[in-house]
Amino acid sequence: MAKIFYSLSGEGRGHATRVRGIVEQLRQEHEVVLFASSVAYDLLSAAYENCGNVSVRRIPGLQFAYRGGRLDYFRSVCRSLPYLWRLPRLVRSMVEAIREHQPDLAIVDFEPSLPRAAKKCGVPMVSFDHQHFLVVSDLSDLPTRLRWKAWAISLSVRMFCKGEKGTIVSSFFRPPLKRRWKDAVQIGVLLRPAILNAVPNVGEHVLVYLRRFGSSNVLDALRQCGRPVRVYGLGRQPVDGNLEYFDVDEHGFVRDLATCYALISNAGNQLVGEALYLRKPMLALPEPGNFEQSVNAHFLRAGGGGDWAECEQLDGPRLRRFLDAVPRLREQIQHDGLNGNDDALEAIRRFLPQPALPRPSALVDSAA
Repeated sequence: MAKIFYSLSGEGRGHATRVRGIVEQLRQEHEVVLFASSVAYDLLSAAYENCGNVSVRRIPGLQFAYRGGRLDYFRSVCRSLPYLWRLPRLVRSMVEAIREHQPDLAIVDFEPSLPRAAKKCGVPMVSFDHQHFLVVSDLSDLPTRLRWKAWAISLSVRMFCKGEKGTIVSSFFRPPLKRRWKDAVQIGVLLRPAILNAVPNVGEHVLVYLRRFGSSNVLDALRQCGRPVRVYGLGRQPVDGNLEYFDVDEHGFVRDLATCYALISNAGNQLVGEALYLRKPMLALPEPGNFEQSVNAHFLRAGGGGDWAECEQLDGPRLRRFLDAVPRLREQIQHDGLNGNDDALEAIRRFLPQPALPRPSALVDSAA
């Protein structure tokens, strides 16, 4: 049994969902200590409250800032300054934890303190996230506007994690690798047990997940779609015509995802991958200003299993055109390779201590 330190970003639910997918496999053979902030800490601490070989520790973390319903990169940078000021202190506390517990491997999901501490202590470290697709991938097929932003943001992604022994990228799409990153490992999305155990079928309702914001034009379009709509992410509210609102709940959401006609949501990599795995066509509404989600939406359309629209421009006719195309889109979903769980475990095992082989004399004795 190895001991693994695993840190992750606390922004949104996607990081926590991805990490849970691999921890469910790692904990069968190894001890895992998770370091998380914000939403990710809340989700994972509840999931592993009584799990003997998985512990969850809260750490400070970075978070995006929004203004007027749009991701504001400038305000996000300003908000990060106090965190960056305290980062050396956080790294020192990580170093103390490493020296106390002597982990065999550090895994990092877009979190900056553990890689720095692991480097100081000589612990091998693996980068395992979605964001590194911006670093390792040849994105020359992107539209020019997205391609230049991808290059600029890839520089900041590299600042999060340096000195890794390996790079694993989890994504529902797989662009070609850059030549200098030919050793990076591309895998599908990491699927939590609830998704793996779900039994999909085609129902009547449209499932909607809107993170933080529900533009009035989006809700108006949903009222005109001619189908029952189940909305998550905006909190419980009174029933509004064909719109029914639910609190975010894993069991209820996965049940409604497995049985929906189609999904409408922001373009987070994890949820897109889960939807396609369950063969649910998706209309992606990238968060305004969120560049990464714009790229995800581009590859969703290019892969043929869904489409996307600007959140501010969605209206009834545009939504109905998508819903009319759902049967065709369902047939175009490329299911192979979406489940990255086994590939992830295999990739991580390469960096774990290997059990010592029996001495030749021991083999002879056992054969006798």
